[in-house]
Amino acid sequence: MAIYGIGTDIVQVSRIAAVLERTGGRFAEKVLGPDELRVFHARRARSEARGIAFLATRFSAKEAFSKAIGLGMHWPMTWRALQTLNQPSGEPYVVASGELADWLAARGITARVTVSDERDYAVSFVIAETNLPAAAPPVPRSSS
Repeated sequence: MAIYGIGTDIVQVSRIAAVLERTGGRFAEKVLGPDELRVFHARRARSEARGIAFLATRFSAKEAFSKAIGLGMHWPMTWRALQTLNQPSGEPYVVASGELADWLAARGITARVTVSDERDYAVSFVIAETNLPAAAPPVPRSSS
């Protein structure tokens, strides 16, 4: 495997809380995929702070992933096309769907993600890897 790209993102949890409040909760529905949304609602039902921290880590992970694959938040990278879920051990992993999954498969890209949060901040780091050979470097033009 070769590194395709890396991405990192940090978000202030209070900004996510403010956007969530301002949108009446619609922000979570816009940003989270279906499995993430279920976890968000379950965590938020137990504790508002835990729900918002979860949303902040998932927002951060999507931003970091979009940087690692070099697209930013442009097609086929969309908020809901990428979900960050957890293994039973707690280890996070990403799952892509739709056109993003096809785009990644065509490039042999897989990714590793880590997320962390404290009271004020959530941070994510993504390493995107590819199993395809690297493209040949561009041939320099002669200056004749």
